Amino acid sequence: MTEPTSPLTHFDPHGQAHMVDVGAKPASHRVAVAQGSIRMQPATFELIAAGNAKKGDVIGIARIAAIQAAKRTAELIPLCHPIALTRVAADFRLDAQLPGVHCIVTAETVGATGVEMEALTAVQIGLLTIYDMCKAADRGMVIDGVRLLEKRGGKSGTVRRPGHRP
Repeated sequence: MTEPTSPLTHFDPHGQAHMVDVGAKPASHRVAVAQGSIRMQPATFELIAAGNAKKGDVIGIARIAAIQAAKRTAELIPLCHPIALTRVAADFRLDAQLPGVHCIVTAETVGATGVEMEALTAVQIGLLTIYDMCKAADRGMVIDGVRLLEKRGGKSGTVRRPGHRP
């Protein structure tokens, strides 16, 4: 009697972790969009918005950190394939109502595996960079709502989170 196959692709039939074999999959253009937010005190928000943070241009540095994180995702997540990214765009939107900052990252490649992990990692690191740069003023910041909004390409085609419009 054979054991049922797990829907978790990073485990073999014996339950051992392994890197998924994508060698036979055709290359296709793949895109992933992820989002998250960081909430903070109004005074901290004003420091970022005015560009007067003690450590400099918070959003500019967070953007570079997010892009760098996407490029290094396979070093951080053990079973993630290293992939050649063709594009990473990190957009940060100030939201006075929150108050805080929303980060939206789009990652792209042409390859045999998707870029969801790269987009999600980039969002997290971009937001953590904001936290790091502003923690002297506000240790109560909260990162939340990190999620995949959309993925395109590959066998499963396009998948969008309900309510997300590209």
